[in-house]
Amino acid sequence: MTSYDRIEFELGPFLCKHKLKSEHSRWFHAHQGIEMLYIYEGQGEVMLEGKAYPLSGGTLLWIQPYQLHLVDVPSKPDSVYVRTNLTFDPHFLTGYLAPFPGLQRFYERIWKGVLPRQVFSLQEESRLPGMLEELGRACQEPPEDREESFGLLMLQLLRYLQQHVFADSLPGAHASPRALKHVESITEWLETHFRRPFRLEEMADDLYLSPYHLSHLFKEATGITLSEYLTVRRVREACSLLAGTSKPIREIASEVGGLGPSYFCQMFKKNKGVTPEQYRKTIRERSY
Repeated sequence: MTSYDRIEFELGPFLCKHKLKSEHSRWFHAHQGIEMLYIYEGQGEVMLEGKAYPLSGGTLLWIQPYQLHLVDVPSKPDSVYVRTNLTFDPHFLTGYLAPFPGLQRFYERIWKGVLPRQVFSLQEESRLPGMLEELGRACQEPPEDREESFGLLMLQLLRYLQQHVFADSLPGAHASPRALKHVESITEWLETHFRRPFRLEEMADDLYLSPYHLSHLFKEATGITLSEYLTVRRVREACSLLAGTSKPIREIASEVGGLGPSYFCQMFKKNKGVTPEQYRKTIRERSY
Protein backbone atom coordinates (compact mmCIF):
# COMPACT_ATOMS: atom_id res chain seq x y z
CA MET A 1 0.00 0.00 0.00
CA THR A 2 1.19 3.55 -0.71
CA SER A 3 2.44 5.30 2.43
CA TYR A 4 1.53 8.94 2.98
CA ASP A 5 2.78 11.06 5.86
CA ARG A 6 0.48 13.88 6.80
CA ILE A 7 1.68 17.15 8.26
CA GLU A 8 1.08 17.19 12.01
CA PHE A 9 -1.52 19.95 11.82
CA GLU A 10 -1.88 20.23 15.58
CA LEU A 11 1.64 21.67 15.59
CA GLY A 12 0.83 24.11 12.81
CA PRO A 13 1.08 23.97 9.01
CA PHE A 14 4.81 23.15 8.99
CA LEU A 15 7.35 20.91 10.65
CA CYS A 16 11.13 21.36 10.75
CA LYS A 17 13.26 18.54 12.15
CA HIS A 18 16.70 20.09 12.31
CA LYS A 19 19.87 17.98 12.17
CA LEU A 20 18.27 14.63 12.87
CA LYS A 21 20.85 11.89 13.42
CA SER A 22 20.58 8.16 12.84
CA GLU A 23 22.78 5.30 11.69
CA HIS A 24 20.65 4.58 8.63
CA SER A 25 17.30 5.29 6.96
CA ARG A 26 15.03 3.49 4.51
CA TRP A 27 11.51 4.87 4.09
CA PHE A 28 9.14 4.77 1.10
CA HIS A 29 6.48 7.42 1.47
CA ALA A 30 4.94 10.69 0.31
CA HIS A 31 3.92 13.88 2.08
CA GLN A 32 0.74 15.89 1.89
CA GLY A 33 2.89 19.01 1.87
CA ILE A 34 6.10 20.08 0.19
CA GLU A 35 9.18 18.40 1.63
CA MET A 36 12.69 19.81 1.54
CA LEU A 37 15.46 17.48 2.70
CA TYR A 38 19.06 18.62 3.18
CA ILE A 39 21.85 16.14 3.88
CA TYR A 40 24.82 17.12 6.10
CA GLU A 41 26.43 13.69 6.47
CA GLY A 42 25.78 10.20 5.14
CA GLN A 43 25.73 8.46 1.78
CA GLY A 44 22.99 6.61 -0.04
CA GLU A 45 20.44 7.21 -2.77
CA VAL A 46 16.92 8.49 -3.32
CA MET A 47 14.33 7.07 -5.73
CA LEU A 48 12.12 9.87 -7.03
CA GLU A 49 9.72 9.67 -9.97
CA GLY A 50 11.25 6.31 -10.91
CA LYS A 51 14.85 7.57 -11.06
CA ALA A 52 17.75 6.99 -8.67
CA TYR A 53 19.98 9.81 -7.47
CA PRO A 54 23.05 9.62 -5.18
CA LEU A 55 22.92 11.29 -1.79
CA SER A 56 25.85 12.67 0.19
CA GLY A 57 26.75 15.73 2.25
CA GLY A 58 25.46 18.90 0.58
CA THR A 59 22.58 17.17 -1.27
CA LEU A 60 19.27 19.04 -1.36
CA LEU A 61 15.95 17.42 -2.32
CA TRP A 62 12.83 19.40 -3.25
CA ILE A 63 9.82 17.06 -3.22
CA GLN A 64 6.37 18.21 -4.33
CA PRO A 65 3.11 17.14 -2.66
CA TYR A 66 2.26 13.44 -2.93
CA GLN A 67 5.43 12.49 -4.83
CA LEU A 68 6.42 9.02 -3.70
CA HIS A 69 10.11 8.73 -2.85
CA LEU A 70 12.46 6.29 -1.20
CA VAL A 71 15.40 7.63 0.78
CA ASP A 72 17.85 4.79 1.36
CA VAL A 73 20.91 5.47 3.53
CA PRO A 74 22.45 2.14 4.59
CA SER A 75 24.30 1.70 7.85
CA LYS A 76 28.10 1.94 7.54
CA PRO A 77 30.91 1.67 10.11
CA ASP A 78 31.93 5.02 11.59
CA SER A 79 29.20 6.79 9.61
CA VAL A 80 26.13 8.75 10.69
CA TYR A 81 23.19 10.09 8.70
CA VAL A 82 22.52 13.75 9.55
CA ARG A 83 19.79 15.75 7.81
CA THR A 84 17.23 18.53 8.19
CA ASN A 85 13.72 17.72 7.07
CA LEU A 86 11.36 20.63 6.39
CA THR A 87 7.75 19.78 5.51
CA PHE A 88 5.02 22.40 5.09
CA ASP A 89 1.56 23.05 3.72
CA PRO A 90 2.21 24.91 0.44
CA HIS A 91 -0.91 27.04 0.85
CA PHE A 92 0.50 28.56 4.03
CA LEU A 93 2.94 30.80 2.14
CA THR A 94 0.52 32.30 -0.38
CA GLY A 95 -0.41 35.21 1.88
CA TYR A 96 3.22 36.06 2.61
CA LEU A 97 4.07 36.04 -1.10
CA ALA A 98 1.24 38.33 -2.25
CA PRO A 99 3.43 41.53 -2.20
CA PHE A 100 6.16 39.80 -4.25
CA PRO A 101 4.69 38.73 -7.62
CA GLY A 102 8.00 37.54 -9.10
CA LEU A 103 8.79 35.34 -6.11
CA GLN A 104 5.19 34.14 -6.06
CA ARG A 105 5.41 32.97 -9.69
CA PHE A 106 8.64 31.12 -8.92
CA TYR A 107 7.02 29.44 -5.91
CA GLU A 108 3.99 28.38 -7.95
CA ARG A 109 6.33 26.72 -10.43
CA ILE A 110 8.32 24.73 -7.90
CA TRP A 111 5.07 23.80 -6.14
CA LYS A 112 2.85 22.87 -9.09
CA GLY A 113 5.04 22.74 -12.20
CA VAL A 114 6.93 19.91 -13.90
CA LEU A 115 10.50 20.26 -12.64
CA PRO A 116 13.50 19.10 -14.71
CA ARG A 117 15.58 18.79 -11.52
CA GLN A 118 14.64 18.14 -7.92
CA VAL A 119 17.93 16.85 -6.53
CA PHE A 120 20.85 19.30 -6.20
CA SER A 121 24.45 19.10 -4.97
CA LEU A 122 25.28 22.37 -3.21
CA GLN A 123 28.70 23.91 -2.71
CA GLU A 124 30.33 24.07 0.70
CA GLU A 125 29.86 27.84 0.86
CA SER A 126 26.09 27.48 0.58
CA ARG A 127 24.11 29.70 2.96
CA LEU A 128 21.38 27.07 3.21
CA PRO A 129 22.54 25.37 6.46
CA GLY A 130 22.39 28.69 8.30
CA MET A 131 18.87 29.36 6.98
CA LEU A 132 17.72 25.91 8.06
CA GLU A 133 19.14 26.47 11.53
CA GLU A 134 17.07 29.67 11.83
CA LEU A 135 13.95 27.83 10.64
CA GLY A 136 14.59 25.13 13.22
CA ARG A 137 14.73 27.76 15.96
CA ALA A 138 11.57 29.44 14.64
CA CYS A 139 9.67 26.18 14.94
CA GLN A 140 10.50 26.14 18.68
CA GLU A 141 9.01 29.58 19.34
CA PRO A 142 5.69 30.01 21.19
CA PRO A 143 2.67 29.18 18.98
CA GLU A 144 1.56 32.81 18.73
CA ASP A 145 4.95 33.83 17.25
CA ARG A 146 5.90 30.66 15.38
CA GLU A 147 3.93 31.12 12.17
CA GLU A 148 5.01 34.70 11.50
CA SER A 149 8.68 33.90 12.10
CA PHE A 150 8.46 30.84 9.86
CA GLY A 151 6.69 32.74 7.08
CA LEU A 152 9.24 35.56 7.01
CA LEU A 153 12.19 33.15 7.05
CA MET A 154 10.62 31.13 4.24
CA LEU A 155 10.55 34.25 2.05
CA GLN A 156 14.34 34.46 2.45
CA LEU A 157 14.71 30.75 1.74
CA LEU A 158 12.61 30.94 -1.44
CA ARG A 159 14.65 33.90 -2.67
CA TYR A 160 17.83 31.91 -2.12
CA LEU A 161 16.39 28.89 -3.96
CA GLN A 162 15.31 31.13 -6.84
CA GLN A 163 18.72 32.76 -7.26
CA HIS A 164 21.15 29.98 -6.35
CA VAL A 165 19.49 26.55 -6.64
CA PHE A 166 16.83 26.54 -9.36
CA ALA A 167 18.32 29.40 -11.40
CA ASP A 168 19.91 27.18 -14.07
CA SER A 169 17.43 24.32 -14.04
CA LEU A 170 14.01 25.82 -14.75
CA PRO A 171 12.81 26.12 -18.35
CA GLY A 172 11.23 29.20 -19.95
CA ALA A 173 8.50 31.32 -18.47
CA HIS A 174 5.67 28.94 -19.41
CA ALA A 175 6.15 25.67 -17.55
CA SER A 176 3.77 22.74 -17.88
CA PRO A 177 1.58 22.14 -14.81
CA ARG A 178 2.08 18.85 -13.02
CA ALA A 179 -0.81 16.39 -13.23
CA LEU A 180 -2.59 16.42 -9.88
CA LYS A 181 -3.48 13.25 -8.04
CA HIS A 182 -7.05 12.93 -6.75
CA VAL A 183 -6.14 13.80 -3.17
CA GLU A 184 -4.25 16.91 -4.29
CA SER A 185 -7.25 18.05 -6.34
CA ILE A 186 -9.41 17.57 -3.25
CA THR A 187 -7.03 19.66 -1.15
CA GLU A 188 -6.98 22.41 -3.77
CA TRP A 189 -10.80 22.44 -3.85
CA LEU A 190 -10.97 22.72 -0.05
CA GLU A 191 -8.45 25.57 -0.08
CA THR A 192 -10.59 27.48 -2.56
CA HIS A 193 -13.92 26.85 -0.82
CA PHE A 194 -13.23 26.56 2.92
CA ARG A 195 -14.68 30.02 3.58
CA ARG A 196 -18.13 28.81 2.45
CA PRO A 197 -20.46 26.30 4.11
CA PHE A 198 -19.29 22.84 3.05
CA ARG A 199 -21.40 20.55 0.89
CA LEU A 200 -19.87 17.17 0.07
CA GLU A 201 -22.19 16.72 -2.92
CA GLU A 202 -21.05 19.99 -4.47
CA MET A 203 -17.42 18.99 -4.08
CA ALA A 204 -18.06 15.53 -5.53
CA ASP A 205 -19.82 17.04 -8.55
CA ASP A 206 -16.99 19.50 -9.18
CA LEU A 207 -14.32 16.78 -9.00
CA TYR A 208 -16.32 14.07 -10.85
CA LEU A 209 -16.10 11.63 -7.95
CA SER A 210 -18.77 9.98 -5.85
CA PRO A 211 -19.11 11.39 -2.31
CA TYR A 212 -18.12 8.06 -0.74
CA HIS A 213 -15.11 7.54 -3.01
CA LEU A 214 -13.95 11.11 -2.45
CA SER A 215 -14.14 10.82 1.35
CA HIS A 216 -12.44 7.42 1.31
CA LEU A 217 -9.57 8.60 -0.92
CA PHE A 218 -8.85 11.60 1.27
CA LYS A 219 -8.91 9.68 4.57
CA GLU A 220 -6.72 6.89 3.17
CA ALA A 221 -4.11 9.30 1.82
CA THR A 222 -3.96 11.84 4.66
CA GLY A 223 -5.07 9.97 7.77
CA ILE A 224 -7.73 12.59 8.58
CA THR A 225 -11.30 13.19 7.46
CA LEU A 226 -12.50 16.02 5.26
CA SER A 227 -14.22 17.55 8.31
CA GLU A 228 -11.02 17.43 10.35
CA TYR A 229 -9.06 19.08 7.55
CA LEU A 230 -11.68 21.82 7.16
CA THR A 231 -11.71 22.47 10.89
CA VAL A 232 -7.93 22.89 11.05
CA ARG A 233 -7.90 25.14 7.98
CA ARG A 234 -10.70 27.33 9.35
CA VAL A 235 -9.06 27.63 12.76
CA ARG A 236 -5.79 28.67 11.13
CA GLU A 237 -7.59 31.37 9.12
CA ALA A 238 -9.39 32.50 12.25
CA CYS A 239 -6.07 32.83 14.10
CA SER A 240 -4.79 35.09 11.34
CA LEU A 241 -7.90 37.28 11.49
CA LEU A 242 -7.87 37.44 15.28
CA ALA A 243 -4.22 38.48 15.33
CA GLY A 244 -4.27 40.87 12.39
CA THR A 245 -7.68 42.56 12.53
CA SER A 246 -10.18 43.98 15.00
CA LYS A 247 -13.13 42.20 13.42
CA PRO A 248 -15.72 40.93 15.92
CA ILE A 249 -15.93 37.21 16.63
CA ARG A 250 -19.31 36.93 14.89
CA GLU A 251 -17.85 38.34 11.66
CA ILE A 252 -14.80 36.08 11.78
CA ALA A 253 -17.01 33.03 12.36
CA SER A 254 -18.96 33.92 9.22
CA GLU A 255 -15.80 34.49 7.18
CA VAL A 256 -14.28 31.09 7.95
CA GLY A 257 -17.12 28.92 6.75
CA GLY A 258 -20.41 30.68 7.39
CA LEU A 259 -20.35 29.42 10.99
CA GLY A 260 -22.47 30.58 13.89
CA PRO A 261 -20.52 32.33 16.68
CA SER A 262 -21.37 29.72 19.33
CA TYR A 263 -20.26 26.77 17.21
CA PHE A 264 -17.19 28.67 16.05
CA CYS A 265 -16.09 29.41 19.63
CA GLN A 266 -16.53 25.75 20.63
CA MET A 267 -14.57 24.59 17.59
CA PHE A 268 -11.79 27.10 18.20
CA LYS A 269 -11.36 26.25 21.89
CA LYS A 270 -11.33 22.51 21.18
CA ASN A 271 -8.47 22.98 18.71
CA LYS A 272 -6.44 25.76 20.35
CA GLY A 273 -7.22 25.23 24.05
CA VAL A 274 -8.39 28.84 24.51
CA THR A 275 -11.37 30.88 23.37
CA PRO A 276 -11.03 33.26 20.39
CA GLU A 277 -11.11 36.22 22.79
CA GLN A 278 -8.34 34.74 24.92
CA TYR A 279 -6.25 34.02 21.84
CA ARG A 280 -6.58 37.59 20.59
CA LYS A 281 -5.75 39.01 24.04
CA THR A 282 -2.61 36.85 24.30
CA ILE A 283 -1.40 37.92 20.86
CA ARG A 284 -1.88 41.62 21.64
CA GLU A 285 -0.20 41.38 25.05
CA ARG A 286 2.88 39.85 23.43
CA SER A 287 2.98 42.65 20.87
CA TYR A 288 3.57 45.32 23.48
